[in-house]
Amino acid sequence: MALMIDRPRYRAAIEPYIDLPLAKVLAGIRRSGKSTILLMLMDHLERRGVPRDRLVRYSFDSLAFTGMGTGAEFYRMIADRLAGVSERVYLFLDEVQEVPDWEQVVNSLMTDFDVDVYVTGSNSRLLASEISTYLTGRYVSIPVHPLSFAEFLDFKRAQGAAVGDARDELGAYLRRGGFPVVSLGDLGDQEAYRIVGDIYASVVLRDIVQRGDIRRPELLERIVRFAFDNAGKTFSAKSVADYLKSQQRVLGVETVYNYLLFLEKAFLLHRCSRFDVKGKEILKTQEKFYLADPSLRHALLGYDPTSTAALLENVVYLELRRRGFDVHVGKLGSREIDFVAQRRGERLYIQVAREIGDEATELREYGNLLAVRDGYPKYVLRTDAFAEGSYEGVRTMHVADFLLSEAWG
Repeated sequence: MALMIDRPRYRAAIEPYIDLPLAKVLAGIRRSGKSTILLMLMDHLERRGVPRDRLVRYSFDSLAFTGMGTGAEFYRMIADRLAGVSERVYLFLDEVQEVPDWEQVVNSLMTDFDVDVYVTGSNSRLLASEISTYLTGRYVSIPVHPLSFAEFLDFKRAQGAAVGDARDELGAYLRRGGFPVVSLGDLGDQEAYRIVGDIYASVVLRDIVQRGDIRRPELLERIVRFAFDNAGKTFSAKSVADYLKSQQRVLGVETVYNYLLFLEKAFLLHRCSRFDVKGKEILKTQEKFYLADPSLRHALLGYDPTSTAALLENVVYLELRRRGFDVHVGKLGSREIDFVAQRRGERLYIQVAREIGDEATELREYGNLLAVRDGYPKYVLRTDAFAEGSYEGVRTMHVADFLLSEAWG
């Protein structure tokens, strides 16, 4: 068996829901580690005393299930396996989006048998908005992301590799990204980007072009390149359409919007809306998009050291999302705050800067936060030699230290 390195944050997220009558739905981009998390959970349950024969796993991206075309067929297959079993069975359904009408299958299994169900998937049919029709009140959604910076370091340690100062290791993380398969070997950057490029191609082909019936995949590719190159910048479907027009390619604004939506639903991109800090409302214009992993940009566009500032912002966004925050771009009059992050009564205001080289930049980064007149924590995150201390209540931290902090506030 391939090396499995523990990801305790996910086990801790799932643990409270074990044995509750809820389907545990793990959704995220392909190769983010969902299948391995299921295997680790099975081992965890076995250590808790559950016999192995009551831990039943189906991997639906296997060729073994290619010929089964309906949800009813899948239901009968699993029902036959469960027939006559008197004790609870823990059912693990991997890449369940390959099953037609999987939501109805899961709902029926939970109704008809004593099962505790865990499912994973890699596209929009695992999003809360898509599954609520059949599983209303009967599921809990647990997003799965590629490795965090802390997990990236844990993977290195687990394989006996030397781990240097976290501030230096951050550069490697920005280059290599967090897909687990890349961190499980001694690969050079180009070999790593080849693997990530294959992951990207699989997502685009299987989860977008085929399922979305995309008729002009070459234009989808151009939109992806534009979005990757402009990650962390505000743009709209119209601005993308205008860009394509300048390249002698014509695509309507509505079609561009739908293509961006497909990319989001395949978990390649994350949409970050603007939030009016004063009016306390989410705005519908000039959104930003962030990548599922920084390595995707390098794999598609090539490594560019000038992209570091944008990717620092990207990894901070992802870390906030990993920890359950709703994240928006803050708008306060004419000022912009990189992130307003909210979670169950908590709120953080965050500015991210690679370095602050002059007084004007300093006034902008700190001034935008000081203009917010409330008592919630405020951070300026940077990577230069002055990334520490506090100024009028605004805390300064190195990005690496922030990513590794157990708690903020």
